[in-house]
Amino acid sequence: MANQTSASTEGISPAGRVRRRLIATATTLFALPVIPKMAQAATILAVRTWPADEYTRVTLELDTELKAEHFTLEGPHRLVVDINGLTMNQAINELVSKVKPNDPYIASVRVAQNRPDVIRLVFDLKQSIAPQVFTLKPIGEYKYRLVLDLYPKIAQDPLLALSKIGEDSDPLAEVLENLAQAGSPSAPIPSVDGQQLPPIAQKRPAPPAAPALPDAERPNRPVLIALDPGHGGEDPGAVGPSGTYEKHIVLAIARRLKKLIDAQPNMRAYLTRDGDFFVPLQVRVQKARRVKADLFVSIHADAWVKPSARGSSVFVLSQNGASSAAARWLAKNQNDADLIGGINLGSHNQQVAQVLLDMSTAAQINDSVKVGDRVLSEIGKINRLHKKYVERAGFAVLKAPDIPSILVETAFISNPEEERLLRSAGHQDKIATAMLKGINDYFATSPGLARRA
Repeated sequence: MANQTSASTEGISPAGRVRRRLIATATTLFALPVIPKMAQAATILAVRTWPADEYTRVTLELDTELKAEHFTLEGPHRLVVDINGLTMNQAINELVSKVKPNDPYIASVRVAQNRPDVIRLVFDLKQSIAPQVFTLKPIGEYKYRLVLDLYPKIAQDPLLALSKIGEDSDPLAEVLENLAQAGSPSAPIPSVDGQQLPPIAQKRPAPPAAPALPDAERPNRPVLIALDPGHGGEDPGAVGPSGTYEKHIVLAIARRLKKLIDAQPNMRAYLTRDGDFFVPLQVRVQKARRVKADLFVSIHADAWVKPSARGSSVFVLSQNGASSAAARWLAKNQNDADLIGGINLGSHNQQVAQVLLDMSTAAQINDSVKVGDRVLSEIGKINRLHKKYVERAGFAVLKAPDIPSILVETAFISNPEEERLLRSAGHQDKIATAMLKGINDYFATSPGLARRA
């Protein structure tokens, strides 16, 4: 064999021999079979559901971004979602058990491998919906998320919910109902693509003017306080050293404060969320405007990088920069809530989004400082203050142009001692009582609010 090789290369220069070897090697490589690389299926890291009266959210957290297609069916109502790049596994099967009987929108869910790389979810629904399906990029501790928001086909009106607060014997019930009937076109109901406004919110001819009543017989419009428990749902807010979630603490305090306010003569409270679900920042503002709130109070429990930080704070909106570097940092963190909670930027009513423009007036900020001073003073009687004055920063949630608005940081949940106090029902009552005293003092000294006149 060696002799044959020697004979075959006889008479060829060294450079020619090298060239021949390279050609032979290349021919061998081209002859090898090409094996395509198999795509690896995505991994589902977690499945979460957030049922609420306003809408139900289903979240699939994955290690990579996936595409999904969806459509709805009637008779019976169903939502079908096809997710590309998935195969059946235990995590996706857990979605079936996540749906609870009290979910207002989902009756049940079925999961199957529709095609080799496509998982099909079929949601059997309790009513017609306006679904929103979108993906979110990784942020914080979350990886990629596929979000399914199931909104009712007919949007819920915050004013209608407010008018149902009072019993038939409540003298304010009729006043609240009349307020719902006279909705302001400048503050539309928060809605998403595919939703319809309820009939009560549609433009209708003005009813005949009722005979004027004597002042003594005319029902007084109640003072309406919009209470805004921060965070919720996918957005837990700050987390204490013992694992306490800010979203749970602030909702508990808001509920206690609402109970105290509703017990006051001629005063009622409205919660922007009364459950563990996510509400975008601009929708919180829009809800307050829709119910024609006289005051907006956003309730939080902040955190800091050092556990030694402690004390309560009250903030109002600033149009000219934050009052401190810490205030600026806190405002940025709070304004990032939409990124963490997850908002479909293309779905929300454009009129709602406009609320976050620089609409706030100097008069609104001036009134906000007044009520903030009084609330801060009362909280200072039951807890240490982080700063002894009302601070200012560019909080998006404080930008209602016609409602005095404050943000109360009840304590530092990142401080072990203050976290323990925040978990205490007794301390929550003290905070709620102090806030009520400050609110009452504000309205007692500011009787003629311009926007209500």
